[in-house]
Amino acid sequence: MAATPAPSAVIELLKPLTWFAPMWAFACGVISSGQPAHGQWPVIAAGVLLAGPLVCATSQAANDWFDRHVDAINEPNRPIPSGRIPGRWGLYLALGWTLLSLVVAAALGPWILGAALFGLVLAWIYSAPPVRLKRNGWWGNAAVALCYEGLPWFTGAAVMAAALPDRRVLAVALLYAAGAHGIMTLNDFKSVEGDRRMGLLSLPVQMGSERAARFACLVMALPQVAVIALLVGWERYWHAGLVAALLAGQFALMARFLENPRERAIWYNGTGTTLYVLGMLVAAFALRPLVGGA
Repeated sequence: MAATPAPSAVIELLKPLTWFAPMWAFACGVISSGQPAHGQWPVIAAGVLLAGPLVCATSQAANDWFDRHVDAINEPNRPIPSGRIPGRWGLYLALGWTLLSLVVAAALGPWILGAALFGLVLAWIYSAPPVRLKRNGWWGNAAVALCYEGLPWFTGAAVMAAALPDRRVLAVALLYAAGAHGIMTLNDFKSVEGDRRMGLLSLPVQMGSERAARFACLVMALPQVAVIALLVGWERYWHAGLVAALLAGQFALMARFLENPRERAIWYNGTGTTLYVLGMLVAAFALRPLVGGA
């Protein structure tokens, strides 16, 4: 067994595919700020780096380290249980990425440092004992949803404004973060057996697959209904209509997903969730003319 992990194993541990969600949310925050991007591209690039390859990657490394026993059951080919990340290298990588994230966040200003610190604390207590929020799907999914959607959106808007974002931005970011709780439930369907054996109370374990699937759909849909109502109240009718159309598309896909949740959770994550995040972008554009005038 190698004394140090191969670069390919490190990249696999950090899971680049998971970086998309917080990077997208950060971009939505940038757009929703209403501030011009001209002259701000280095700061925006640093923020994207912080949201995805740093903070999100940290959470993935920490999660895999503390989940290595569960993964040995559910996914034994992952880097740590397979031995491709040997010894305690998984822990060392998680710690190193944490420090690097804080250094970059500090360079972007106090609002960003505060948001990053909060996100990193959530990332660690999500996976690490004694708190280990992921032992209960209600708390664990809430922490991940906030880190993946709400905090990056806040960070993107705060980077551009160099101040606390507009209250409308905060409201929409929080609503989409709440809806992401349902997305996190979808991710739990792939590991029901291992979670049950290891005592992890994911929502599919607690509620059963059918009830958890219906709950996930409800949690994803209700915040979008609230966003639509807010956009109508702010007289952004075209944007509200687009978000409503995207939600209608999700309803059609949900009906197919609910026919067989265990088999179609991954499929819905790639289809319905795509419409969900497109709605985030539409809402971000709707906020632009309003920021600063509230």
